[in-house]
Amino acid sequence: GPQQQPQGGNAVGAARVTEAVRSARTTVTSAAARGPRRARLNLKRIDPWSVMKFSFAVSVVLFIVVVVATSVLYLALDAMGVWGEVNTSLKELVTATGSDSTDSSGGFQITAWGVIGTSMLIGAVNVVLFTALATLGAFIYNVCADLVGGVELTLAERD
Repeated sequence: GPQQQPQGGNAVGAARVTEAVRSARTTVTSAAARGPRRARLNLKRIDPWSVMKFSFAVSVVLFIVVVVATSVLYLALDAMGVWGEVNTSLKELVTATGSDSTDSSGGFQITAWGVIGTSMLIGAVNVVLFTALATLGAFIYNVCADLVGGVELTLAERD
């Protein structure tokens, strides 16, 4: 009597687990045969604040890269004596045009601070412009997406 029912309940529970495992295997197998899942989505809105933060971070990194690259290039050319030759040529050019030869500055000179400072100035302007244009681009995208529905994306799982 009472002792046989728990065994029967265990058998029913085991049968349910077996059926669930079999069902899961079938689902996984059919999904694998179909290939990766795909989802088609529309990109309706881009948050301008997140675009501004991201573009600012990227432009600051590019600013650092440009200043370091300019410095390395300047030092490499300086080690080869290129800047000395250019400055000498500029001085001869200025004195040949009838400038006062007693002028000790010799007119325009290419210096490390001049080159790196100009690079930093251009880089700072680039940071401001890149951040502003990317943010403006997000606003413009949002207005256009309201009109035409956005860009359609198809996302898929990896194979």
